[in-house]
Amino acid sequence: MQQRERLRDENKRMRQPSCRMNDDEYQLLARAAAVCHMSVASFLAHAALKAAHDLDRTAAEIAAQREVHNELFAVRRHLGHIGNNVNQVAKAANSGADVPYAEAVLGAVQRATQRVDAFIQHYLDTERRTG
Repeated sequence: MQQRERLRDENKRMRQPSCRMNDDEYQLLARAAAVCHMSVASFLAHAALKAAHDLDRTAAEIAAQREVHNELFAVRRHLGHIGNNVNQVAKAANSGADVPYAEAVLGAVQRATQRVDAFIQHYLDTERRTG
C-alpha cells in the first residue's frame, strides 16, 4: 500500500479544534468517514472547510433547517390545541349536549392537515432542488 504524501510544513495542520457530539452523531460521522476512506479528523476537517468555503449555501442550509424545525414545532402546538378541542367536542357529544362548534373543530383539523401536507410538499420540493 502506498503511503500518502505528507503535507509541506507551510500547509501542515497545526490547529486542533474540538467539538462535542452525542453517541449517535459520532457514529454517523465515523460511518461517513469510513465510507470515504478517511479518518474521522480528516473527514471532519474536510467537511467543515467545504462548508466554510461556500458560506452562502451553508447559511441557506442552516436557515432551511431552522425553518423546518420552526414549522414542525408550530404544527405540534397547533395539533395539540386541536386535540384539546376534539376532546371537548367528544365529551360534550357523549354527554348528550348540543355541539354547535363541532364543525369549526373539524374545519381546524382539515386546515391543520392541509398545512402539514403543504409543508411536506414544500420540504420535498426543496430537497429535490438542492439534493
